[in-house]
Amino acid sequence: MEKFTFKKMDPGSSVPYELLLLADETIDAINQYIFDSDIYLLNDGVQDIAVIALYKNASTELEIKNMAVIEGLRNKGIGGLLINKAKEIAKKSGYTTLVVGTSDTGFQQIKFYEKNGFIKKGVRKNFFTENYPLPIYENGLQMRDMVVLTHDLSE
Repeated sequence: MEKFTFKKMDPGSSVPYELLLLADETIDAINQYIFDSDIYLLNDGVQDIAVIALYKNASTELEIKNMAVIEGLRNKGIGGLLINKAKEIAKKSGYTTLVVGTSDTGFQQIKFYEKNGFIKKGVRKNFFTENYPLPIYENGLQMRDMVVLTHDLSE
């Protein structure tokens, strides 16, 4: 695999909206969490190819608020690399749980997270219909509920 660099963005750096918008629909939605999140970028030596934003929910719980890989490099193990980095960061910081939420229509995302050790813990009913001004569709279905998955870091 290529040589990648993974680093936390410095406070005050410009927000990488072009990457974040690959995983979230609007800048307004991103702005709800991004300024309270730690943002990490994966660079291939030429450009930033992936992003992950981590948000402290509680003293024991870290949430993946956004994770995206540029289109041409998806399904090549980069998402798994980001998940492993998030687990490493969370463990080193003393968190016991890593959480992520995704649409109930995001079948590939749910499968990906489960493959990486997450289990379904709950559903936030009507999350997408209440938090986005316009309907959002994925896999031909309107996104309504958020599926919440967790990973126990003590394993």
